[in-house]
Amino acid sequence: MITIENEQTIVTVDAVLEKSIRESIMHTLNNQGFKHEVEVNVLLVDNEEIKSINQETRNIDSETDVLSFPMIEYEEGKTYKDLYLKHKFGPEFYDGEDLVLGDVVISMEKAREQSLDFGHSLKREVCYLTVHSVLHLLGYDHMDEEDKSKMRAVEEEILGALEITRE
Repeated sequence: MITIENEQTIVTVDAVLEKSIRESIMHTLNNQGFKHEVEVNVLLVDNEEIKSINQETRNIDSETDVLSFPMIEYEEGKTYKDLYLKHKFGPEFYDGEDLVLGDVVISMEKAREQSLDFGHSLKREVCYLTVHSVLHLLGYDHMDEEDKSKMRAVEEEILGALEITRE
């Protein structure tokens, strides 16, 4: 189950954009060989709200584009794709039949700013941020150059499959 809650009024979020967010999540899961029914919650906020969440959860007093809150901890350097054939998730990771992956928080205001800065569509920016964040929910990180390179390659592969280009 994918839920999307729009708690901001600065950037218009229509049914087409919500569908693109859902498709980005599903393509990311499929790309990673995901075999479970899932729960992913997406919260769309403005810069002020994401700054508040960033301060509260990470003690960083600044706005950001996206935050990820994974429910599953992976061994360092391992992702769901590395482990899914061997890994059994305990009942604490489920809500009914759905494996709870976690929450994604996107600043729509920041996404719009970045789409203008990078010269591509809002849809492309929001889908990129969604894919990026879902990969975090699946254990990817970009703390060192090797991990960053691996994550960027997967992001571009997924966006390419979705035919979401930099326009």
